[in-house]
Amino acid sequence: MKEKNIYPWLVFALLTLIFSGAANFVAAQVPGAGAKTNSKLIYHGGRVLTGPVDLYFIWYGCWTINCGNSGSENTTNLMIDFGSNVGATPYFEIMTLFTDGDGHGPAGALYYGGSAFDQTYSHGLELSEEDIKQIVKQQVEGLHLPQDPNGIYVLIASADVDATATGFCTQVGASPLHGTTEIFFTDQRYGFLGNPSRCPSLEAPQFTGPNGSLVPTPNGDLAGDALASNLAGLLSDIVSDPFGDGWYDRSGLESGDKCFGTFGQTFTTANGARANVRLGQRNYLIQQNWVNDRHQRCAMQLGR
Repeated sequence: MKEKNIYPWLVFALLTLIFSGAANFVAAQVPGAGAKTNSKLIYHGGRVLTGPVDLYFIWYGCWTINCGNSGSENTTNLMIDFGSNVGATPYFEIMTLFTDGDGHGPAGALYYGGSAFDQTYSHGLELSEEDIKQIVKQQVEGLHLPQDPNGIYVLIASADVDATATGFCTQVGASPLHGTTEIFFTDQRYGFLGNPSRCPSLEAPQFTGPNGSLVPTPNGDLAGDALASNLAGLLSDIVSDPFGDGWYDRSGLESGDKCFGTFGQTFTTANGARANVRLGQRNYLIQQNWVNDRHQRCAMQLGR
């Protein structure tokens, strides 16, 4: 009996698996508003960020008083305040539950380490993932920011800058880009946040009313108030899954993706805006954090 040639079928099956996996990977990067918060995060055997972490901002584009609608010093100040005060709070203490295989986990502490500016638009007005990596690399290797083994470098773009390839301004709830870039032969963690003023209905839906109208924000700064919430989710992703082999669910959603658009109990600020937490001297409306205990849920602090 002639032996059947199964090679073409094996090739077909392999290609099917590869493309299926690629599709799942893309979907994991852009989960959208339909993130399933009833599915548990799973530990995949990799690393998490243990101990305290340091936060650095790279402000790309125009962020001075003369920038018009592109950027604002009010936004940079608001974000620096948020970065300086969110660590060691009941909110960030939630991150201590994301332990590795040895039972080691984050300390729940985060420190603001400083800012650098790229005001020359060194990589143009449309950023790719590779552009973002190179900008972070240039700022550290150019000694504008220190190389910090505990550091997270977050590049924030002014509103005249797009980054469609990263998922920014493409879908409500698109997961912010994060990853690693090699600096002086060491993998450093970075994240990217586009300016919500570019597409408020997609990047700041909590402050967008019917027909695209804007509603009051806690600090009177749409970009800064929305960025604070987007940064909270991004930090949760990076701390719990810094190298892509830590904590995520069966759909590829990370901790920050699970609680997008959920805010829990809110209160009304003096200017009529909604807020759910006060950090330092400011009120914020930030997305809830994923409590990684046996109940697994969105909350603003442990035990709630």
